[in-house]
Amino acid sequence: MAHDHHHDHHDEHHHHDHHDHHGHHHHHVMPTSMNGIFVFCIVLNLLFVGVEALVGWTQNSLSLLSDAGHNLSDVFSLVLVLIAFHLAKVRSGVHYTYGLKKSTVLISLVNAILLLAAVGGIVYESILKFSDPVDVNGVAVSWTAGVGILINGLTVVLLMRGQKSDINVRGAFLHMVADTLVSVGVVVSGVIIALTGWNVVDPIVSLIIAFIILWSTWSLLTASLRLIVDGTPEGIEPDDIHQLLAAEEHVNEVHHLHIWAISTTDNALTAHIVIDDLQQMEPVKGRLKHLLKENGIGHSTLEFELPDSGCHEHCCEDAH
Repeated sequence: MAHDHHHDHHDEHHHHDHHDHHGHHHHHVMPTSMNGIFVFCIVLNLLFVGVEALVGWTQNSLSLLSDAGHNLSDVFSLVLVLIAFHLAKVRSGVHYTYGLKKSTVLISLVNAILLLAAVGGIVYESILKFSDPVDVNGVAVSWTAGVGILINGLTVVLLMRGQKSDINVRGAFLHMVADTLVSVGVVVSGVIIALTGWNVVDPIVSLIIAFIILWSTWSLLTASLRLIVDGTPEGIEPDDIHQLLAAEEHVNEVHHLHIWAISTTDNALTAHIVIDDLQQMEPVKGRLKHLLKENGIGHSTLEFELPDSGCHEHCCEDAH
């Protein structure tokens, strides 16, 4: 069954998708247009990480240092997403019939895991800081984090346009939203320390930072894991797709329906379609492929059968 999928799809990929409809899908255009934005965001955030780390180090602020560390992981995350855009454009070959598109899913998973590791590090350092609090210059911390709000906020605005089309961009977007909230939290802690001298606020804010990052990362992690094991991509309901195909004229039955992600923006489908008239195969195929493209599935391989032909794939009886 697996070999059939790849062979059939490879043929379909060349004969139909490239020539007919590939160009007009918004998510194929989006990564190229996001390239410049990501490069700008990387440079901007890298400069800020240097300033934040320097101030955090000289002023003994764990919340600033942990935020700088998280911002650095976000810069790395932005770099990985930029790499993902380029890997997605690598042409298919004999041994990689989908090109390297799936690497975009792997990168989204790596980004989620890196953020989880960062959360663990922040929590560990915060717990140590409770038993050994140090003096913090609240004013310096607040000013630095205040600049962070502006820089992270600008990055969020720049990434907002692409985050609905690609979980990689959504991941970067969510991390930057978290960073903006984190910077607000650091400003608050700096002000409280400046007014009260209560240094324990610093590790408390660090823990809050960790939980904000964890919350923002969870959806990215689960979405990435689902795609990497060829689960149905978010926003696509198999039962709805099944009903859509089965409702088409001349279609008697739909079975062996499989839907999975080729990349973070490209979805594929294979299905067996039982039709009542072999003469209608080409018109039905055209209409079904158009319906699928309208519902976010740009690569489809359809195998047509007559009611009395029987299905040869008994090994896959557990499939739809």
